[in-house]
Amino acid sequence: MNQQDEFSPCLIIPCYNHGAMMADVLERLRPFDLPCLVVDDGSDAATADELERLSAITPWMSLTRLPSNQGKGGAVMAALQLAAEKGFTHAIQVDADGQHQLSDVPAMLEEARQHPDSLISGQPVYDDSVPKSRLYGRYVTHFWVWVETLSFSIRDSMCGFRVYPLKPCLALMAKHRLGLRMDFDTEIMVRLYWQGTRSRFLPTRVTYPADGVSHFDAVKDNIKISWMHTRLFFGMLPRIPFLLRQRQSSQNNEHWSATPERQGLWGIRLMLNVYRLLGYRAFRVLLYPVIGYFWLTGRTQRTASARYLDRIRETAAQRNITLPYPLSTFRHFMRFGESMLSKLASWQGDNTLTDAVLVHPEICEAHIASGRGTLILASHLGDIESCRAIGALNYQITVNALVFTDNAERFNQVMKEINPQALVNLIQVSKMGPDTAILLQEKLDAGEWVAIVGDRTSASSHQRGDHSRVIWSDFLGKPAAFAQGPFILAAALRAPVMLIFGIMQQQRLHIYCESFADPLILPRAHRLPALQEAVDCFAARLEHYSLLAPHDWFNFYDFWQHPADDASDRKPD
Repeated sequence: MNQQDEFSPCLIIPCYNHGAMMADVLERLRPFDLPCLVVDDGSDAATADELERLSAITPWMSLTRLPSNQGKGGAVMAALQLAAEKGFTHAIQVDADGQHQLSDVPAMLEEARQHPDSLISGQPVYDDSVPKSRLYGRYVTHFWVWVETLSFSIRDSMCGFRVYPLKPCLALMAKHRLGLRMDFDTEIMVRLYWQGTRSRFLPTRVTYPADGVSHFDAVKDNIKISWMHTRLFFGMLPRIPFLLRQRQSSQNNEHWSATPERQGLWGIRLMLNVYRLLGYRAFRVLLYPVIGYFWLTGRTQRTASARYLDRIRETAAQRNITLPYPLSTFRHFMRFGESMLSKLASWQGDNTLTDAVLVHPEICEAHIASGRGTLILASHLGDIESCRAIGALNYQITVNALVFTDNAERFNQVMKEINPQALVNLIQVSKMGPDTAILLQEKLDAGEWVAIVGDRTSASSHQRGDHSRVIWSDFLGKPAAFAQGPFILAAALRAPVMLIFGIMQQQRLHIYCESFADPLILPRAHRLPALQEAVDCFAARLEHYSLLAPHDWFNFYDFWQHPADDASDRKPD
């Protein structure tokens, strides 16, 4: 189904002993002028009588009564079947208990109209009324759904506020017997994913009424949900090649920055809540199965890690350098997970960053004493969080970090919620241009610091095949492409330039600061040689610190990929 003019939605409401709430739910749905199919799932006499009364006075509502209680899943499937028989193409499910934000119905329907082949689901935003047992119990299901789909695309599989495309749902129901109770919502979403029907999510507020009636049986329903996840897990196993090919095909021929992040705002909040609940030590133990999952399913990232570690071994052997520890791709992944844990600790105000060691503090202190804004050339060796550590070490410096993903605003939001005194401000940019330069100049003029990574190239030049914007420099024994942009920007801003590397040594964060240029000068007459010299210097220092802490490199893609053999500014092999 691809024609928007075929879009014909209705409302469906499964109801079991929620008669006292139905009048209010229907009144809130009235303005949307949609046919409503109510399925009475064998309710008691009081609810049955109330539904009959409402049906008689509500011409846009039709009532179907099941002879006995089938469970929520059974009632929803009966409603989906009935909606298809009446000629509708989509059904928007609303629970009868009144917990959903029904003012979001138009937004849900518009999303379904724009994406008629997808399942549209609410992504709950809870208030304080949510029972904690239900809230934390959802995290278990989130984890298993990630495993069962080998994907993070299903953000919430338990919300009952969703728009079903009827054709794929009925096809699925004809082939598989789905769970009849609280296991239904998750199972149908996972199996639709396996079938090729994707889910899209819209944030929606969910409130648990103080006098609400819950039919969730903590024993019976948890047993059914556990059995469902067991079935889905073993159903996933023979589908692994298909699921991996499916995900791999979406990543093929994509530059690193075109690959979606594997974590979002909801994931950040999840980690923060678990961290608050369990603490640092317990959370670190939980990293092993989580990172193990990433390691097993992240074939592209695992391969890039192996190639990088091979180059580290070869370079160390050639230079007779003893590496600080044995190298492994799994430990490389674990170090990344531990760096994320350090972020959580620092956001919570724990002492992770105040325990940091500032190596050669006189360099950093000299830049601060000057009162001038400073440009930091950082990298994906270690973490930009090391810049924040400078603030934690009683150097009250505001750092503005440029990032080239769409997550900057979301990270800022979470950081400010957790710690309003956060000293790092993330600035999202899509490309380097005059507007970016003006913004950064304002920050520098105010005496703030600006951090930009110097070890990644842009997606736009990769996609266009325009490689005149990169400089090739030897890095770990082979030419690698470095973007010209950070170095040209540094020269244009005429500010002091400093290198910062925050790496883990002897179980503590060590922060290395180096003066790079004051200012960086690229003479017009010798611009390209001067640019090459600056990039070579940066690459050499990046290589030096990579050998000190190999697992701290977090560029999980092939840094040495060669976009073209005829790049005009590529250094000869």
